[in-house]
Amino acid sequence: MRGEEEEPVLRLENIARAFGDLVIVEHVNLTLKRGEIVALVGPSGSGKSSLLHIAGLLEAPSSGEVYINGVATTTLNDAERTRLRRDGLGFVYQFHHLLPEFSALGNVTLPMLIAGARVSDAEAEAARLLGALGLAERLHHQPGQLSGGEQQRTAIARALANKPDILLADEPTGNLDPKTSDVVFDALLELVRSEGLSAVIATHDQRLAGRMDRILSIRDQRLVDLAPENA
Repeated sequence: MRGEEEEPVLRLENIARAFGDLVIVEHVNLTLKRGEIVALVGPSGSGKSSLLHIAGLLEAPSSGEVYINGVATTTLNDAERTRLRRDGLGFVYQFHHLLPEFSALGNVTLPMLIAGARVSDAEAEAARLLGALGLAERLHHQPGQLSGGEQQRTAIARALANKPDILLADEPTGNLDPKTSDVVFDALLELVRSEGLSAVIATHDQRLAGRMDRILSIRDQRLVDLAPENA
């Protein structure tokens, strides 16, 4: 007898977002399976960032529902949404937004300390993540002493510090040169897969999109599922 189908880690149901008469996205439905890495493509201004913000509970949809691990989120209070973002979601942006006064280790340790981890445990996990991203020799360097690619890899480690179920990344290599972009993206994919995470990664780079499990495109405010060769 077949077992019950596993609950998707993220589900967007009939999502719409509008500002007055300006429709950003509408009738958006998305199911993200556990362990799946999905590319989100589309031209600038197409709504990729808004959709990621909605999926990450940073922005409320105008209508529709966001489910995280089967939990409907639009009726949660602020404290519940904050807790769900902290424990279940990791975010990476085009710009790293590292705290300049902290080392790489300190930047990655901080989210775990905020979540209540012991200092020794947080530092050990931060060192493990940074080491997995090739930064074992840069733990005690401040952001200003790191290259752009090293800064972004530190931001990736920070996003994964609290062991989220879902990583949401908005053009994570968009501010890097092509060679550095490849290095950072390789490290990102390898770590996401090794940690067993699910991810939605917005990118303009069709070559990078083709390396993910599935490609979604925003066209005319709707979400379209593409085969990689047709992206």
